[in-house]
Amino acid sequence: MNHRQTPKPGFALTPVAQTLAAALMLGLGLPSLAQAQDAAAVQRLSTVKVSAEAEQAKRYAAKTTRTATKTDTPLRDVPQAVTVVTQALIKDQAMQSMADVVRYVPGVGMASGEGNRDTPIFRGNSTTADFFIDGLRDDVQYLRDLYNIERVEALKGSNAMIFGRGGSGGVINRVSKQANWQDGSELGLQLGSWNNRRASLDVNQALDETAALRVTGVYEKSDSFRDGFELERQGINPTASFRLSEATRLELGYEHFEDERTADRGIPSYRGKPLAVGRSTFFGSPDVNRVEAEVDAFNALVEHDFAGGLNLRNRTRYASYDKFYQNLTPGAVNAAGSHVAFSAYNNATERDNLFNQTDLTYSLEAGSVVHTLLAGAELGRQVTDNFRQTGYFDGLGSNVSTAQVPLANLASLPAVSFRQKASDADNEGVATVATAYVQDQIAFTPAWQAVLGLRYDRFKVDLDNKRNNTSLDATDHLVSPRAGLIYKPVEEMSLYGSYSVAFLPRSGDQLSSLTASNQALDPEEFKNLELGAKWDLSDQLSASLAVYRLERSNVVAPDPSDATKSILVDGQRTRGMEFGLGGQLTEAWSVMGGYAYQDGEITKNLSATAKAGASLAQVPKHSASLWNRYDFSPAWGAGLGVIYRDEIYASTDNTVALPSFTRYDAALYYTASKTLKLQANVENLGDKTYYASANGNNNIAPGSPRALRVSATLRF
Repeated sequence: MNHRQTPKPGFALTPVAQTLAAALMLGLGLPSLAQAQDAAAVQRLSTVKVSAEAEQAKRYAAKTTRTATKTDTPLRDVPQAVTVVTQALIKDQAMQSMADVVRYVPGVGMASGEGNRDTPIFRGNSTTADFFIDGLRDDVQYLRDLYNIERVEALKGSNAMIFGRGGSGGVINRVSKQANWQDGSELGLQLGSWNNRRASLDVNQALDETAALRVTGVYEKSDSFRDGFELERQGINPTASFRLSEATRLELGYEHFEDERTADRGIPSYRGKPLAVGRSTFFGSPDVNRVEAEVDAFNALVEHDFAGGLNLRNRTRYASYDKFYQNLTPGAVNAAGSHVAFSAYNNATERDNLFNQTDLTYSLEAGSVVHTLLAGAELGRQVTDNFRQTGYFDGLGSNVSTAQVPLANLASLPAVSFRQKASDADNEGVATVATAYVQDQIAFTPAWQAVLGLRYDRFKVDLDNKRNNTSLDATDHLVSPRAGLIYKPVEEMSLYGSYSVAFLPRSGDQLSSLTASNQALDPEEFKNLELGAKWDLSDQLSASLAVYRLERSNVVAPDPSDATKSILVDGQRTRGMEFGLGGQLTEAWSVMGGYAYQDGEITKNLSATAKAGASLAQVPKHSASLWNRYDFSPAWGAGLGVIYRDEIYASTDNTVALPSFTRYDAALYYTASKTLKLQANVENLGDKTYYASANGNNNIAPGSPRALRVSATLRF
């Protein structure tokens, strides 16, 4: 796509969407590849699938993770807070986005991201880049879907030893659906409020004992409670798995994903609160405010088990991203409350990522001590092109970039055109990383364990400014330690303490923040100290508790003795506690939720609007959530959820507050037969007026009014 031209309004049904839509409609008539297999083998595979699905459907609690340590480890043996959102919970709540996922993850919030990207907030630190899929970086700014995702894992605290640069307050890893030998296919259809229309497909088929194929897909075309908002997304993700031998496995996958929508920047504030307007009032122009994202990604995994406890895993991911967004955005409302300022810009990002990761694990016993050793390496290259233009209101005069528009007539927004100003970006950056890491998971006795790890990254960025033909470069040598000690008074319970460090180079989240004045500065540093407890209350129910202190240092601040210079200060601290609960209280009653207390503050003056003592933006002191599902019979079930969030500040100047709120959600489930399931989900059952998130003082996202989604899932 050439994004240096203003996009045309409206959506077009692409060939990919046409193909996917046809597949969805023909889903019931798809021939089964298993018909060519021996009938006994078909029966055996089907039996495994039904048993696994029946077990999974009851569980919100995950027992193990590979993400946190790169080895299959029980969650209670991981010395950090981890929340896993399982496939069962994703389905029960009809989740579609990352914002849906974090609602029931204690201690994690979601900023509005200017209506064009996922922006989670971990322990006071917002990020747009700490996203991973199957452990590999997926860091471009876009809005992710869940159609091809098996589960989502949120790891809290500094995570550089496993994930590299960034990971300052936490990371989100999505575990994708892969082809396996548990035959089963699903066709999902969803209708809902404001023309919500969505179809999804998941076809998983064993070809024989050595090969399996799977195809997941989605097509959605929906509106919103926000005036003029439109959304169209489509994705398809075929995967193949091969048993090359008893010891060797190969997985291959390709994803094509597109997301086009209206860029909704929310509403402005007035006198320290969100402006009092209707929830549907749109500030901007649906014809101008556009977002387009296109992702093409290839993934490969090779795993080989050697004799004697030695295992080799190699992952490769190549991904091409094409992202464009353009918007008219509201600014400050004037003192009289009669007019709001508007400005406009657009931005295009093209990025090609190539990462290769090799992990070698070895288990051994040295006397009574058991070691699980990990040695790994990662090589990566990211090439990024950025191009930004400013919006001008030419009808108001030459080079006028701000328009005052009456609140009583927002439709009177003047026409806008886009061109570059002197400070707009036009650059190309190349980032390369070479990494080595080692880790030892040590079991001294059945009661005492330790996790010790160290990572080294050579991270280099070269940035060419096409506007003035200048070049910048910076090379960082990052050493990231991790240490955890675990005590298990009984097998089902663990008490732990951990320490970890992460770094964010001056190139920033999106590799474009390097300047002549900061290229020589040390990276920002994040230190996380955490104490916690994890308890498997039963085979189906788990609880966790963590207290932590996360400090951010090497923050750039103006020199108080010379305003032309910058200094590095220890500028931010977050202290908190979080509790999590997930699983089954009884055979019929499943729960998921938690509580978080967070005290985040700026500890040194960072700027004129970020001063010592200020609370961190969008970090509530108290937040809580609890989702319940109760099955009255094999056919009927119901869900009820509650979400509470304390008051938050929209930015670090602490001048605009979003009030606290409590919201209720509900669901009804009906299993009509072994092949048909129906469910209805109601969001914001009490039609509560609230504000979900923000991106500064004048980009505040209203929460949805009461919304209904009705879904049907057909298995064949």
